[in-house]
Amino acid sequence: MFIHIGDDHVIQSEHVVAIIDYSLINSSTINDEMLQGLNDKKLTVTTDDSVTKSIVVTTDKVYYSPLSVLTLKKRASMISTISKLENYSDNSEEEMD
Repeated sequence: MFIHIGDDHVIQSEHVVAIIDYSLINSSTINDEMLQGLNDKKLTVTTDDSVTKSIVVTTDKVYYSPLSVLTLKKRASMISTISKLENYSDNSEEEMD
């Protein structure tokens, strides 16, 4: 399944490693160093710092998101719930016959 993380970015939910509140990044030098290293390697997808609320770490890139951690968590939970639902489309009914 996919998660829309803002700024026209959609990522696969299975690739998400962590979602971090942007305000916590500056409190840790280790986080600053990690993000600077990834930025130097061109592995970050940034947005305007004034609107960045969270950082989404995936298996291949780091995305700066204008959406809050709570909003992204709700979207991820919704996707998890949807994926557990039974498929009652017309195709599945035909297959059951």
